[in-house]
Amino acid sequence: MKRELEVCAFTVQSCVIAEKAGAVRVELCDNPIEGGTTPSYGTIKRVREAVSIDVFPIIRPRSMNYFYDADEWQIVLDDIKMCKELACNGVSVGAQLQNGLIDKAHMQQLVELAYPMKVTCNRAFDAVPDPFAALETLIECGCERILTSGLAASAPEGIALLKQLVHAAGQRISIMPGAGVRSSNIVQLAKETGAYEFHTSARKAVTNTMTFANPHVTDAGNMYLADEEELRKIVGLLQQLTADED
Repeated sequence: MKRELEVCAFTVQSCVIAEKAGAVRVELCDNPIEGGTTPSYGTIKRVREAVSIDVFPIIRPRSMNYFYDADEWQIVLDDIKMCKELACNGVSVGAQLQNGLIDKAHMQQLVELAYPMKVTCNRAFDAVPDPFAALETLIECGCERILTSGLAASAPEGIALLKQLVHAAGQRISIMPGAGVRSSNIVQLAKETGAYEFHTSARKAVTNTMTFANPHVTDAGNMYLADEEELRKIVGLLQQLTADED
């Protein structure tokens, strides 16, 4: 089966770089330091105009967890409708109960509302108490894939569980390893897990080009762009693995 790369992108420029490097999809996010939150209407619209590869905005109104109150749920629903209006290919979203279990009722509602867009369950999956029960729940909900590090700090550390999840999922849903995926470990991840989709940001901080900066203001933060050379390496290694097996 052909192996493919999804790029977690935080800017329009990163989405363009991802397409040039051979990625098939971007998970479009804001706020990289907080693990990614929902990008703005304007960002989604401009990205959809700028690239032809699949665009899956993350739908996450805030960081910390995936247990939302009534106001936050309405935001999630409205943002999914916005993505549909902007002709996105899918969304990346997660929903948990307070005890950590996947919120099946809300996930089913989200999948139904998103249709015909596809749905990826994001790393809410990595915060569940039982990954195999969560896997079956998400299959029943109709999700297309699960983004996961194998409940570890990074995908390379979660290889053992990722392999088990890929086997348990079969052809019913895609298990997509993400977190810490690099050209230095992609071959090992692919061979040992059996997964065929992978997720990386391959991001690097951009140098501030301002000619003046107030030394007393320190909350400007960093801007990150996808590293095109690194992405090309990852894509090339995945393509070579596929070719070697044909």
